[in-house]
Amino acid sequence: MTKEEVDRKWWEIGDFFRRNSLWMLMYCTGCCAIELPPAMTSAYDMERLGMGPMATPRQADVLLVTGYLSLKTLRRLIYTYEQMSEPKYVVGFGSCTINGGIYHDSHAVINQLDQYIPVDTYVAGCMPNTEAVMNGFIDLMELIKTKKADGWKRYHENYEWYKKNQLDSLGSIEVKDEFHE
Repeated sequence: MTKEEVDRKWWEIGDFFRRNSLWMLMYCTGCCAIELPPAMTSAYDMERLGMGPMATPRQADVLLVTGYLSLKTLRRLIYTYEQMSEPKYVVGFGSCTINGGIYHDSHAVINQLDQYIPVDTYVAGCMPNTEAVMNGFIDLMELIKTKKADGWKRYHENYEWYKKNQLDSLGSIEVKDEFHE
């Protein structure tokens, strides 16, 4: 086997475990987060799919953005996304992450999440029900299996474009608080 074939084989093994052991960081920004507890508890038990919550971005594979996103929250979300290890995936919940939803005309809310960070899959609805959330997770697993969940690669390839959009909306993306001065 050539080095490329060995690398590809190890990457396929890694993909198998990644899609069957997803650790999620729940960035609960809006009302869609209310659908996560039923998905996590005995009614749907997402742990049967190998999914579980994680406390820090550095340990998570999946970033869940659940609902509308204010400009103030966007800065923290970008910071969180950039702390995650690769490969990393983003799931947008609800119509707010797609087009702003009911807050589309608010000056304080962004309308398209994928203009700032890459989104691998969306769970549509306002708010999406628990079955839709579970289907969204299964869709993400299939995208990982077929190697189409490549948002983290797109982020690198189009970094200047993402950074320009972030700066146009925020002015600065640096987090300024007692931990980051």
